[in-house]
Amino acid sequence: MARVLIVGAGFFGSVLAERIAEDAGLPVTVIDRREHVGGNCWSEVDRSTGVEFHKYGSHIFHTSSEEVWKYVSRFTAFNEYRHVVWTTFQNRVYSMPINLGTINAYYGKNLSPSEAHAFIQEELGRENISQPHNLEEKAVSLIGRPLYEAFIREYTIKQWSKEPVELPADIITRLPVRFSYNNRYFFDTYEGIPLEGYGKLFERLLAHDKITVRLGTDYADMAQSAPPRDTLIIWTGAIDAFFDYALGQLEWRTMDFEEQRFDLPDFQGATVMNYADAAVPYTRIHEFKHYHPEREDTGKTLIFKEYSRFAQRGDEPYYPVDTRANRELFARYQDLARTRAANVIFGGRLGNYKYYDMDDAIMAALACYRDVVVPRLRA
Repeated sequence: MARVLIVGAGFFGSVLAERIAEDAGLPVTVIDRREHVGGNCWSEVDRSTGVEFHKYGSHIFHTSSEEVWKYVSRFTAFNEYRHVVWTTFQNRVYSMPINLGTINAYYGKNLSPSEAHAFIQEELGRENISQPHNLEEKAVSLIGRPLYEAFIREYTIKQWSKEPVELPADIITRLPVRFSYNNRYFFDTYEGIPLEGYGKLFERLLAHDKITVRLGTDYADMAQSAPPRDTLIIWTGAIDAFFDYALGQLEWRTMDFEEQRFDLPDFQGATVMNYADAAVPYTRIHEFKHYHPEREDTGKTLIFKEYSRFAQRGDEPYYPVDTRANRELFARYQDLARTRAANVIFGGRLGNYKYYDMDDAIMAALACYRDVVVPRLRA
């Protein structure tokens, strides 16, 4: 058994493995119960269509951190893809996030940026929400009630299976309103898709000769032969699962994907199309070939229809449900970890019960290595 055992081969675990092997010069074993590395970021080529697809939904790499960009660029080159999202509401297509084009199209107007700003301010004045306490109030305070009712409310209910008034206000900050025609989804300094796919990126991250990767391996099976006491365990799975749900189960949202293949060069003309109407059961459609415009077109395409629901045990957890009850339960698990798992470092999206973009996961892993792992290894 290596001195360091990492459970989970997503970005957080893989970056830590690379740093421990390359920088600290120590052997490290990485296990994952899946048959591939990369966690939810994994991508592969579909045999039927020749299209590289993201197995667990769209993943667009973007960051404004030069440290993260320089680090990840050691393992892959990126194409020049820039993410744009569209949304369908009552059989009409609009730009998302809400921008000047969305406002003009929805209201049937031709407003300038200053006119649109004044128009929305007039809408906000009708509600007079100065201190929003939940997602609905936050959204209405940003864009007014008509735009909220059209583009946010029913989509949010499909996404979370909760009324927007039950969700915290900070969720909606991921969808700001813009008073220009700029329809880029992200404004980060760096953005793109790995030229050879995420699969190759992770293979290179874990290629060091001091890293041993064991796939199709569950920690519960290994734990029966208890790792040596001086083994440092880095756990990137769900923290409640580590303790066998002793204090209760944290809530997660998961996603189901319905795959469809077409003998067409293009299905929807965009990588992602959201569906804001409650009458449409899925939240969005991904068409993966648009992530690689630099590749030769096969004349075929692959789409995923995405459905959101609460995760059950055995499902893949995607999004933590940020309610007071869940935050309090997570804090109790953190207390339990301090008293009963002194040789375990919990991290990543699942271990920290926190939504991370890919660059957040890398940044957190680099910081964890410097501030937590290195002192532990020295001790």
